[in-house]
Amino acid sequence: MTEARALPSERHEASPDTTIVIEEVRKRYGGHQAVAGVSLEVRRGEFFGLLGPNGAGKTTLVEIMEGLREADSGTVTVLGRSPWPRDVALLPRMGVQTQSSAFFVRQTAREHLSTVAALFGVGKQAAGDALSAVGLTAQRDVMVENLSGGQRQRLAIASALVHEPELIFLDEPTAALDPQARRDLWEVLRGLKKRGRTIVYTTHHLDEAEALCDRVAILIDGSVAALDSPHNLVAKAGAPTRLMIPAGRLSPERALEIPGVERATVQGGSLVLETRVSGQVLTAVDKLGGLTGVQTRTATLEDVYLELTGSRTGTGPDSDDDTERQA
Repeated sequence: MTEARALPSERHEASPDTTIVIEEVRKRYGGHQAVAGVSLEVRRGEFFGLLGPNGAGKTTLVEIMEGLREADSGTVTVLGRSPWPRDVALLPRMGVQTQSSAFFVRQTAREHLSTVAALFGVGKQAAGDALSAVGLTAQRDVMVENLSGGQRQRLAIASALVHEPELIFLDEPTAALDPQARRDLWEVLRGLKKRGRTIVYTTHHLDEAEALCDRVAILIDGSVAALDSPHNLVAKAGAPTRLMIPAGRLSPERALEIPGVERATVQGGSLVLETRVSGQVLTAVDKLGGLTGVQTRTATLEDVYLELTGSRTGTGPDSDDDTERQA
């Protein structure tokens, strides 16, 4: 039986406070259901994260939003318009950074951005503004091929910004960056949000999503398993607190006898206790060996993510991508 197709999304106009509306979107590649009835909204000015294991459908869903792929069914509204068939009127209003961004490597950073700006019909000054926005002004005359990995990541984001889009799609922008470069780029991204940009963001760094995103959607097997702010997701999950006790002070067996301790394991030179009544357990630990050197770690978005996804993983670097390329 042929699946019914929804009419273009002009019937589903976004409100002034909404940038993207997705309703019951589905996409299949052969026997693989990449997106299985996803519905969500992205609010104007929001930093929205898409999380999930490899093969969860993140890339497929983003490419449908960008107008690069057609959904099998459902409706998509982006900035009040349907992105498919390819809507050229939307292109100047969107900026896209991918993991495999292409560059004019024989040009300087400024020349590269000037070229991209010209493609969108904006002036040369836009290149300088974009370089400043991502902290690359000092590298403006450096050949693209001589930029570091972190600087190229910034240039990819600058390329997505140079025409002043309202909506920005960022796909793993901090992938392969060292910790300091990641933190530096976080500040760039926070700056974009302060300037009112709407950002749709995919990442495997859960600490990053927790630090940057207003809301996140966790996708599993093409469906939304959870959707809320990181804070609310963590609060609702009721994940245990971890107490890290210096090794040798207390045995795992003795720790498990403490009321409220759910699990005791040795990790990285510490005895790690998991509990949902941390105050009670800390009092007991104090009596048994003192609290010197004891560290407490509350639940994080990573705990929520792992609880939802379990051991489900894809089969490649982004297995939904692999399926798409073969389609």
